[in-house]
Order: sequence, then structure tokens, then C-alpha cells
Amino acid sequence: MDKRTFTNRLVVLDTETTGLNPQEGHRIIEIGCVELVNRRLTGKRFHVYINPERTIDAGAIEVHGITNQFLEDKPVFAGIADDFIAFIQGAELVIHNAPFDVGFINYEFSRLNNQAGTVADYSQVFDTLTYARKKHPGQRNSLDALCKRYSIDNSHRDLHGALLDAEILADVFLLMTGGQSSLLDDGQEKQEQSVVSSEVSYLSADRPALKVIRCTEQELNQHQQRLEAIEKASGSCLWQQLR
Repeated sequence: MDKRTFTNRLVVLDTETTGLNPQEGHRIIEIGCVELVNRRLTGKRFHVYINPERTIDAGAIEVHGITNQFLEDKPVFAGIADDFIAFIQGAELVIHNAPFDVGFINYEFSRLNNQAGTVADYSQVFDTLTYARKKHPGQRNSLDALCKRYSIDNSHRDLHGALLDAEILADVFLLMTGGQSSLLDDGQEKQEQSVVSSEVSYLSADRPALKVIRCTEQELNQHQQRLEAIEKASGSCLWQQLR
């Protein structure tokens, strides 16, 4: 279990770019973000394609499949900057290989005329690659490798895409940092559960029997797969031991 304390609001973020180095004038062409509050996906997303005002390296196109022609009618970064900042402000950003994405975002901020500052002015950053290397030393810790390790299906990921990668990374992050303990947010919730359990009222003998709704075979299989993923991620799963 990860002992680190995260903020209540997390934004899992990924970018795609024209090349590898902003110092060589390369730019962001896609940003994908998903929001977590109290370790649960809220359904809120931020996703944009961006006209980089330059050509994309051929090697980069092979990775993400985004072409120069596709981006011709998309907004430039300055046109989406305010909305992007509003989405990440006050959150903790969860990023795989954070120096890469943060470096590009800071470069884009530096090009704005309104002195936007840097990512650090708006958000904290948690690098899942650094964390994975500490948790799994000597092993491959790419996003694909972590999906395999934590039994996350990424078979639909033929090419890299910022929003898809952010969604996959959210699953990896939750399993890698939480395990079984993520089901409880903090000690206060445990205390509340204790209070509830001490106030149990017993049913009268003449009360009709409660209706039992049994799960389907598909639901049972999905439940078992989830337990196995939790056990693999945390090393222990209480519900597996009780079976």
C-alpha cells in the first residue's frame, strides 16, 4: 500500500507532441486528461487537438498517428490555454514520465503573452514512472509493461493517444498505489463504519424474509477478475482469503 497522501482531486494527464525536445521547437499536438476525486473517476475529461504551427516529425507520426493535415483546422495552444489551466488548477497531476510532458507544457506556457508561469504555479505533479521504478526495481516500467503486470487490458491501443493513455494510466495508478486499501479513503471513514456497526438493530421475527438477488455468471466472473487484480497489485486480498 502506498503511504503517500494525495490531494482529493487528481488529474491524470498525457500529451502527444511533434517530436521529442521542446528546446528544438517541438510542440504539443494533443492533451488528454481524466479527473479522479477521492480515487474515483468522475467522468470529467479535458481533451483537445492542437495546431502546432510546425510540421510533425515522421517518427512521431509513426507513434501516435496524428498527421499535419488532421491538425490544420485545430486551435493553437493559446486558444485552449485558459481552459486547460482551469482544468488542472489546484489538482495533483498524475503523469507517466512527468519531466517529458511538464517540459512541453512549460514551453507552451513560456510562449504565451500573458506570463502563464509554469505547471508548478497551478498543480503538484506525481510521476508514475519514478514510483514504478522504486516499486518494481530492475523491471520494465513502461505503460504497456505496467498494464501487463496489473492485468489491465490495453489491447485496443494500437497507437498512442493522449486521452486513451490517460484513461489507461488512471487504471494503472489506482492499482499500483492503492490496492485493497483504496476502498477506504481515510481513518475517518473507518471510524464511521465502526459507529454504524455498533448501532445495528435486529429484525422482528414476524418480518417477511428479505428478497435475495443473486449475481449473474458474468457478474461473478467480473468480480473474480477484479479480486485477482487487487491481489496481484497489493500482494493480499482479504476477500480471496475468505472464499
